[in-house]
Amino acid sequence: MATADAKRRLRQQPVGATIFLTIVGYALVLGTFLLDVPIYPDLTNAQVNLLSHVIAVINTTATVVLLLGWYWIRAGNVEKHRLAMVSGFVLILGFLVVYLLKVGGGGTKEFVGPKIAYYPYLVMLAIHILLSIVSVPVVLYALILGLSHTPAELRETPHARVGRIAAGAWILSLFLGVVTYVLLNHVFAYEFASMIVPVAV
Repeated sequence: MATADAKRRLRQQPVGATIFLTIVGYALVLGTFLLDVPIYPDLTNAQVNLLSHVIAVINTTATVVLLLGWYWIRAGNVEKHRLAMVSGFVLILGFLVVYLLKVGGGGTKEFVGPKIAYYPYLVMLAIHILLSIVSVPVVLYALILGLSHTPAELRETPHARVGRIAAGAWILSLFLGVVTYVLLNHVFAYEFASMIVPVAV
């Protein structure tokens, strides 16, 4: 009964639900970066590194899952598409938990390397961060429509158009996040820094 009521509310007010969930997500991230909220355990540098690797695995898996979801909807397999997109969203929720734990409990890492690599790294990082911020409401809106409507009903909604934008921004953001992770952690060097601005995983 509660599930049916929640689905009905989502169907009736997808924009309102999107706005609410977006505000909650932004508040969690901004609160972690800007406020010294004592909810995170103190982490060692080794633990921060471990969580960075976990985040990279989550993001890589999410990228593959979302690409499969894109492929399946183009092939007309709605059920596999839906499963892939929901799985991708669950992975991103897992990323958010690990990311906030890493940043709130241990801080961030800054790129140390030659300028010829530093500036492309910064550009990719900036695009990654910007896309991760702006894609939140678009992804949520597409997901809410997808979960609250049948496939036939979705044809009467902007789900397909919004979904293309959401998936494109989401996949590119995840891909650039993984690339900057590799550059920071495996190709060049880094130094630990206090949590002032978001940097690569």
